[in-house]
Amino acid sequence: MHGSDSHMGDEKHATTYPPNGASQQGHTHHQGHHAAMIADFRRRFWFSLLLTLPILALSPMLQSFVGLEEAFAFPGDRYLQFLLATLVFLYGGWPFLKGLAKELGQHEPGMMTLIALAISVAWAYSSAVVFGLQGKVFFWELATLIDVMLVGHWIEMRSVMGASGALEALVKLLPTEAHRLKEDGGTEEVALSELGAGDRVLVKPGEKVPTDGVIIEGESSLNESMLTGESTPVHRREGDEVIGGAVNGENALKLEIKKTGEETYLSQVIEMVRKAQGSRSKTQDLANRAAAWLTYLALTAGLLTLLLWLTFGAEFSFSLERMVTVMVITCPHALGLAVPLVVAMSTSLAAENGLLIRNRGAFERARELTAVVFDKTGTLTEGRFGVKRVRPFGGVDEARLLQLAASLESHSEHPIAQGIVIEAQTRGLELGRVKGFHNLTGRGAEARVGDSEVKVVSPGYAGDEGIDFDHGAVEELAEGGNTVVLVVADEQVIGAIALADVIRDASREAIRELQGMGIRCLMLTGDSEAVAKSVAAELGLDDYFAGVLPEQKAEKIKQVKRQGVRVAMVGDGVNDAPALVEADLGIAIGAGTDVAIESADVVLVRSDPSKVVAIMVLSRATYRKLVQNLLWATGYNIIAIPLAAGVAIGIGIVLSPAVGAALMSLSTVIVAINARLLKKAPLGQHG
Repeated sequence: MHGSDSHMGDEKHATTYPPNGASQQGHTHHQGHHAAMIADFRRRFWFSLLLTLPILALSPMLQSFVGLEEAFAFPGDRYLQFLLATLVFLYGGWPFLKGLAKELGQHEPGMMTLIALAISVAWAYSSAVVFGLQGKVFFWELATLIDVMLVGHWIEMRSVMGASGALEALVKLLPTEAHRLKEDGGTEEVALSELGAGDRVLVKPGEKVPTDGVIIEGESSLNESMLTGESTPVHRREGDEVIGGAVNGENALKLEIKKTGEETYLSQVIEMVRKAQGSRSKTQDLANRAAAWLTYLALTAGLLTLLLWLTFGAEFSFSLERMVTVMVITCPHALGLAVPLVVAMSTSLAAENGLLIRNRGAFERARELTAVVFDKTGTLTEGRFGVKRVRPFGGVDEARLLQLAASLESHSEHPIAQGIVIEAQTRGLELGRVKGFHNLTGRGAEARVGDSEVKVVSPGYAGDEGIDFDHGAVEELAEGGNTVVLVVADEQVIGAIALADVIRDASREAIRELQGMGIRCLMLTGDSEAVAKSVAAELGLDDYFAGVLPEQKAEKIKQVKRQGVRVAMVGDGVNDAPALVEADLGIAIGAGTDVAIESADVVLVRSDPSKVVAIMVLSRATYRKLVQNLLWATGYNIIAIPLAAGVAIGIGIVLSPAVGAALMSLSTVIVAINARLLKKAPLGQHG
């Protein structure tokens, strides 16, 4: 059950990652540590490469290959080669030797164990040859192996750091200082960490909003694209909330700070991204198990190769070389990188597109979904009344009818009144002057508009007051669950207006695309059968449930699941919480600045149903990349291990440890590049 086990492993918001000065320092420390490790591998690589050149020149095998034995030979050359190789082994190979100790200490032999064992055997055997043991030295193979492994690690760590770049970019969204307003009207420059709730700040054009707050003076357009994925600037005026990190547009704004530190929207986004990048999934566990088995395979295959070649009478140096090559080429280096890189990339890509993944396992299973259940109000619809039809009576002009109604309703805060006013504004109608506005509680409103006494009332009020109207026309307008109001001018009904919850433009496209992906689309609503049927027909839904109370929504999800389908629930995360938990994938839509919704697996920053399609596309693309990487990271061993063991020596194919290391590192680089290709997933067009 999704509700019983999938959230058990989900790290809630137990720890905080606030985008204030302290957290930026913490993140900078983390990034600095990672950068220092990259620099360390780079430094060790260049040092080892520099010493590798004379080691190659002093190698008897290479001297013989190019016919220059006498040119580079001199007394004591083997001891110089030993000294240089020892420096490479100890300095260049130190990260692998240290990793060997750590892995053996944890009783989990892995990639570091293989590398350290390979270079240790090569160094020990070659050193013994220098000091009298019969055989051949291959210090050059030891050195080149270390060189290749160091550069491989260097590239990998750069790739991992690049894949986690979105997290760093989020932290960098915030400015380091703010213009705090003083009591005398002036401003003072303060560090972001010094701001507190209730402080007032000035945000100049082109500057970033320092932290979450409310506009107390001014209006401007703000670019929130890095926060919400919405490329179009949004207009904000006095009384509107603004998000820390948004870029102010053309006008100066004065804000009152509402949230700081861990309470801010950006802080919660960063924490979600960080936890999602660190969370584990079933595919990741599978990769780790495969890596462990590959380690045992390498050890077994290596020792078996050594014993078989010795049994067939091969020289010990050759047999040892085969063993080393097998152990190096079997190393699960790429396998260990295959899943984490894809996870980091998909999480970052999701965050950039306004998809905040809280539960990696549930997100990973999104590719298996066969049905999506949407809550209606606020999800498929905007949760506000909009005018559906305007019906004039008695020859009155439609524009005149709407103008009178909107003029009156402009003085009301009722949702129906706001819907009528918005419709008039959309049509460019000029509103008339209103006098003597009076609210008729629960039944409408009245006032004098210009020279007319105007009322906008319910049909019930008109009937009670004995005002005659066309009942048949009103019933027709009410079909589909529309709400109908009558417009009365000087005691005469001059028309009727039908209103209904406005369906989001994005809902139609989202439903069409989901159905095109083979996913059934259903709707849950507490509204009447007539309303549900009308909305379902307009959107082309596969099915719907009407008259559902909030506490019944989870049961409806169970009912759908009993049909043998994997289902996602899309809701607002408040009264839909039980249903979100019950579903195989819970998606909280329209979170806005309140992203800490514990019941959801994925949180959508904006109220955009099309982002549900993006989740499915990204989940499927992520899974494809995971499978591709796992196959590449392990599949090449089918060919590489036998070649490394020397089965093709009869036709002249022999893989040295250096070539084996190069092949292994090549697979690692390919895995890293393949993970980065996830950025090509068409999330903008939703596949």
